[in-house]
Amino acid sequence: MGPLTGIRVVEIAGLGAAPYTAMLLADLGADVVRIDRPVSTLKGDPALAVLNRGRRSVVLDLKDARGIDTALHLLGQADVLLEGFRPGVMERLGLGPTVCLEANPRLVYARMTGWGQYGPLAHTAGHDLNYLSLSGGLQLLTRRGQPPATPPGFVADFGGGGLMLAFGIVSALLETRQSGQGQVIDGAMIDGVASMTAMIHGFLAQGRWVDDVGVNTADGGAPYYDVYQTRDGRYLTVAAVEPQFWAVLLDRLGLDPDALPDREDPAQWDALRAVLAGVLRERTRDEWADEFADTDGCVTPVLSLTEATTHPHNTARAVFTTAFGVVQPAPVPRFERTPGRIASAPPRPGEGSVQALLDWGLDAEQITELTETGVLGPPPA
Repeated sequence: MGPLTGIRVVEIAGLGAAPYTAMLLADLGADVVRIDRPVSTLKGDPALAVLNRGRRSVVLDLKDARGIDTALHLLGQADVLLEGFRPGVMERLGLGPTVCLEANPRLVYARMTGWGQYGPLAHTAGHDLNYLSLSGGLQLLTRRGQPPATPPGFVADFGGGGLMLAFGIVSALLETRQSGQGQVIDGAMIDGVASMTAMIHGFLAQGRWVDDVGVNTADGGAPYYDVYQTRDGRYLTVAAVEPQFWAVLLDRLGLDPDALPDREDPAQWDALRAVLAGVLRERTRDEWADEFADTDGCVTPVLSLTEATTHPHNTARAVFTTAFGVVQPAPVPRFERTPGRIASAPPRPGEGSVQALLDWGLDAEQITELTETGVLGPPPA
């Protein structure tokens, strides 16, 4: 029984970071019911969509007043509403914050957008790369002389968006226990990813960071914090920042520190990098990984997604697990007494709907009427 057991969440189906928020809550024990559209926009096999694991699906026609009434019934039983539409969409559906909080004054109404509920860009489209760029975060992922990186959607969307909103929801639930009142959470990916740059802003203020690319200690500028190619064309990360870890690195590389360019002098970084690069090209990635295993040299191999699932450390900690035939990340974080778990496979639209509605207070006659009128979509065949 996870730490969120007893918490009820209504998720309005959407794309992007909001499903990740719902997954995190479901993994920790929340009862999450996803309201799907009569015509699904999901791509691929829904039963393999890892982000949708652990909840049940109810297909409702929210363009029908009876569909809205059913949604409001569910929200009357819920602790949280989670939606990820552009500003104004939920209001136009008839499920805006005013209506929902009137139906349930204790409801935490969690909104996920890229740009937020207000501001010049609030009503415009965007993606992870856009939020990263406008927050200043994308410049931090830029190597000197190269264009910025294009990470696949998990920095701003999932880190700044989905994870931050999950934190906000749990915080709001704690406050509701004291006040007895719900509230609206304006979760914006631009806000969240900007928050993740807090340390760098502190470094800027302290004069420990230059607002440029590839010239700082932790952005590929320093040779002791960088990625190097090995003999087989693969890569290693080297992060021997502190002097004691640097000493281990040099010892394992067979280098005399007194014969090297001064690592404290940025003017000599390129020369030092050339020495390290030359040595690291002498052996393969996995040979170096074995050399540095169980040491404080802060050297690790750059693994692919599939390689990561079989690394000994990840295996020992069960960082990844297999559920419904799919290898995937295990629930996080880890709790001593109330561990999270993957409650069920991702539902196809409508899967588990009848039992979910019964559990949430509708009777069989109401469910039959909704099904016969087409307001409630049938479960999958």
